[in-house]
Amino acid sequence: MFNKQNYKTGSLNLEKPWVLFLLLLIVIGLGYIIAKGGITAAMAAVAIPPVLFYLNRIFVNPRVGLFTVLILAFTAIGLNRYITGLPLGLSIDIMLVLTFVAFFFKHFYKDVDYSPLKSDLTLLALIWFLYAVLQFFNPEALSRQAWFYAMRGMSLYPLLFIPLTYLLFNKVKYFNYFLYIWAGFTILAFIKGWMQVNIAPDFAEQRWLDQGGAVTHVLFGELRAFSFYSDAGQFGAAMGAAGIAGILLGLNSKKTWEKVLFFSMGISGIYGMMISGTRGAMIVPMIGGFMYILHRKNFKVILIGTMMMAAVYVFFAHTYVGQSYYEIRRMRTAFRPEDDASLQVRLENRRILKGYLRTRPFGGGIGSAGDWGRRFSPQGFLAQIPTDSWYVQIWAEQGIVGLLLHLIILSYIVVKSSYLIMFKLKDPILRGRMSALVAAFTGIMGASYGNGVLGQMPTGAITYMSWVFLFLSPMFDEQIKMLKAKNAQN
Repeated sequence: MFNKQNYKTGSLNLEKPWVLFLLLLIVIGLGYIIAKGGITAAMAAVAIPPVLFYLNRIFVNPRVGLFTVLILAFTAIGLNRYITGLPLGLSIDIMLVLTFVAFFFKHFYKDVDYSPLKSDLTLLALIWFLYAVLQFFNPEALSRQAWFYAMRGMSLYPLLFIPLTYLLFNKVKYFNYFLYIWAGFTILAFIKGWMQVNIAPDFAEQRWLDQGGAVTHVLFGELRAFSFYSDAGQFGAAMGAAGIAGILLGLNSKKTWEKVLFFSMGISGIYGMMISGTRGAMIVPMIGGFMYILHRKNFKVILIGTMMMAAVYVFFAHTYVGQSYYEIRRMRTAFRPEDDASLQVRLENRRILKGYLRTRPFGGGIGSAGDWGRRFSPQGFLAQIPTDSWYVQIWAEQGIVGLLLHLIILSYIVVKSSYLIMFKLKDPILRGRMSALVAAFTGIMGASYGNGVLGQMPTGAITYMSWVFLFLSPMFDEQIKMLKAKNAQN
């Protein structure tokens, strides 16, 4: 029987000699570390216990690792402005691998249902990765080190994200958690972007601008918001996708607090897209809205939606309403290509690439163009030609063969996802939420024609995990059906 009088609390246990001796050793040890290595070494020593505790949590519950990866996808690049000298971008790779290791250790002696991995989506990710591996041997490539860095965002991340999401997030509740995290970070990103434009960039952001970021982010005396994303282009496209997704998720929610959260996400996303000054991001909500209307299979809704999008086009392309506002003035140039000098430069660059790639069906090698090309092989031809577009970069580095393969994979995902939404899913809320994912993804596909956004974080993480949720949607539909039946019995 429990005797309260004989029970000693944690504070009383501190009176024991061995505990006091242990504390003394810890204090002496920290003093020695500070004396030898300074305060940085001391902070590292203090951080060891929480790090060990966190690693224990991952190996006990690998989902903690995948949630961490999702959070890092939003924050790692932005943190690089404050914590210099550390390759925080590699933290995503490390966490993905660590989560895989934790999963296999946890289930080493347990039967695991790997059937969700037997998916056409997993096969497509594997095919795309294997093509990237073959690119390592491309005779046109000038740097194998560049291949390693560039291949991660382009081919490795899908191969890691997709199986982990299948194995760890294959229940409706985890899909909902994913949406909540997306919404939360979208709102935070908008607030940060608004502060940059209306108050001022903080010390780290100003340093980034002074070191070269201002060339593309301060135009005609106006700052393009970039929040805690890599740049304004990524911020604008990501916010555009979150904007259309948030509005559609809000329309397809019953709980009041979810409606408030998702509509806040939608408004934040659309406004964030505008203050980014990213003209190509305008296409994201337009394409996304069209896809959602198509999924409704309602002629009246399609007609009304088409008229609304036509009105938006007329507003930007054929009027000067709101021209005094920088955001509207900047967006309007996207609908008037004849006035866009940068577009003409891009078209000229593509004509140059077309001549170069005519005899190179497999491209110039992954990592030979863009930032990685300028870093590792600046003497190369492709390093001299800005690619700007995600598709142009794939075309330049992996050739027409790689570009066609990539477009076939993306098109297959869109078509199958749309088929499941339109003809297979029964639950109306789930159907609407899945349609919101397709709207965001297809919008990003459109924006990737003008900017290299698809493979960057956090857009890449959101996109790859969304693909899995879309392909898991029939399973989610059954889970919701069983839950409703269970609740009805109770």
